[in-house]
Amino acid sequence: MSKLYIVPTPIGNLKDITFRAIEVLKEADLILAEDTRTSGKLLKHFEITTQMQSHHMHNEHKTVESIIQKLKAGITVALISDAGTPAISDPGFLLSRACIENNLAIECLPGATAFVPALVNSGLPNDKFVFEGFLPVKKGRQTRLLLLAEETRTMIFYESPHKLVKTLGHFCEYFGEDRLVSVSRELTKMFEETIRGTAKEVLEHYTNKPPKGEIVIVVGGKNK
Repeated sequence: MSKLYIVPTPIGNLKDITFRAIEVLKEADLILAEDTRTSGKLLKHFEITTQMQSHHMHNEHKTVESIIQKLKAGITVALISDAGTPAISDPGFLLSRACIENNLAIECLPGATAFVPALVNSGLPNDKFVFEGFLPVKKGRQTRLLLLAEETRTMIFYESPHKLVKTLGHFCEYFGEDRLVSVSRELTKMFEETIRGTAKEVLEHYTNKPPKGEIVIVVGGKNK
């Protein structure tokens, strides 16, 4: 029976892919890739020759129905993103929802995702946490920050390097300069680093040393 497999891919270090992920990608009839050029390098490294099709945030609304028809016809499909687990701040939700609505089988493999190691090595409480992903860029940003200022659980954010200083400045403004923050950069890669401290201290660090690479911010919740 056909099935949609949701397959995590490494967030940096290619050794972090699982044996099972490689097996599924080799045996699938079709791989849906966020960027076929990026994924092509991964597939070539592991000698995976399965056909790829582009599936990203700009076309997923248009391609979901055709993929559902392929699954109904008996095709086995594997969904991957550029890095990490699909549907976590990446395309995937629309397709998985459509599969459920059409009684099609879905299986999500365990694997890499950036926020878990960032949370665990932050030193902040991780028994309860909230994943926020990317904050709104403009509209709704202030409203979201005002709401999150009262959040007592540890919070996790994704951010691009050129917006990190601005976001840390907003954390100082809305959460307070003494709020504990941990910024993990380039996780699993050669230049991986984690900077921990108060919002003010971390802001000063990255103001003086502009960051590069993929970034996860972990912020302590408001003291009860």
